[in-house]
Amino acid sequence: MRIYEKYFARQVYLTFIFILFAFSGLFFFFDLINELNSVGHGNYKFQYAVLRVALQTPSRFYEIIPVAALISSIYVFAQMAANSEYTIFRVSGLATNQALRSLLKIGIPLVFLTYVIGEVIGPYTDQLSERVRLEALGSAVSTNFESGVWVKDTLTARADGEQVTRFVNVGKLQPDATITDVRIYEFDSKFRLSNVRIAQSGRYQPPGHWLLKDVTDTQLLDVAPAANTPKDALNPVYRANQTTLPEYSLRSELTPQILSVLLVSPDNMSMFNLFRYIEHLQQNHQDTQRYEIALWRKLLYPFAVLVMLVLSLPFAYLHTRAGVVGVKVFGGIMLGMSFQLFNTLFSHIGMLNTWPAPLTAATPGLVYLVLGLVGLKWVDRH
Repeated sequence: MRIYEKYFARQVYLTFIFILFAFSGLFFFFDLINELNSVGHGNYKFQYAVLRVALQTPSRFYEIIPVAALISSIYVFAQMAANSEYTIFRVSGLATNQALRSLLKIGIPLVFLTYVIGEVIGPYTDQLSERVRLEALGSAVSTNFESGVWVKDTLTARADGEQVTRFVNVGKLQPDATITDVRIYEFDSKFRLSNVRIAQSGRYQPPGHWLLKDVTDTQLLDVAPAANTPKDALNPVYRANQTTLPEYSLRSELTPQILSVLLVSPDNMSMFNLFRYIEHLQQNHQDTQRYEIALWRKLLYPFAVLVMLVLSLPFAYLHTRAGVVGVKVFGGIMLGMSFQLFNTLFSHIGMLNTWPAPLTAATPGLVYLVLGLVGLKWVDRH
């Protein structure tokens, strides 16, 4: 890096670290206040609430990084403009496009940091945070349905080559990925109910098997019609064979990672887990719009750091008489918050209108990138 680039980077990074921890501390305080409503229930004590909120901090970092990059760079360039430092850089031959390239180069490590937090640290700590809360409360995860979680499971191959479709009902999903109150309805390739299994509990055994305990297996078999009696397709006759097993190993495409979607919202999942869950939904012919938008947002969101840096550069060309540093920083905060609000709002609009996921995820960033380039062009001319 050139000397002036090192100077820019040092100023931006130091301010960025301060703003990042300042905002995360503010969110930590608000999240802790929100958790106080659960303190006292079960074994959920104050120290568990502090631990849970602390484990959510990486996800807060992930959300704050673009805004922190915007505010820190605005502050640095506004301070330089107030002290005429940036004017000296321009007189020394620093062109606008050269300054923009240098600023984007400074933003590359921040993009990489955002990816690491969003893909590695954040999803893991979010699941750990939810498990801490559930174990302390003695709770289990389920959906809003009183019957629990319903998941479709399709096996593409079996010993005889026939496709099997299952509808799995999980009453409760424990924080350690143990399932209880399990009901499995199995259909053959002609979508005829062929088997019903009821198990008290189950635990995943890689690769691709669930060990079910206390299983009641009911197998439905076709009964041949009596002699000289035509077969009535609308009124078939079945015979049920019921057996009780202490344990049963069930081969399944379902994994704890797929079920763990219930522990973390799609926006806080890693791209790998989102991709696997989208594949599972597609194989079972289910709607993937929400998760595809979340996947593309995870893919493109780190580049919002570069968009925010582009938005900040025009503030270096504003003279001191155009506004004090505090006003410019306040404008930067409002600009960053408007980007977050527009990004979230546009995602919901795209989901309601079933717009293509790449377009829905990329549009907010492109809109603010155009605003930044237009603003930079305007201040450069004036």
